[in-house]
Amino acid sequence: MTEEIVTTEEPKSLFGRIGLFYRQIVSELGKVVWPTKKQLTTYTAVVLVFVSFVILVVSIFDLVLTRIVFWIFG
Repeated sequence: MTEEIVTTEEPKSLFGRIGLFYRQIVSELGKVVWPTKKQLTTYTAVVLVFVSFVILVVSIFDLVLTRIVFWIFG
């Protein structure tokens, strides 16, 4: 794997700056460690379970507070 050397010298023209910007994006994306399909499935399942749990807790809290408010104010 060869690494592209990106100079710190800023190009003067607009198109030169845009080109440098996209070269740097591609360079950074090459450094990303992408998850495997199994990891992605596991992480997605964990997030869905956690979000479902939080929804359940907030819903119960809302139900209890609603009943308390209706009990107090009729």
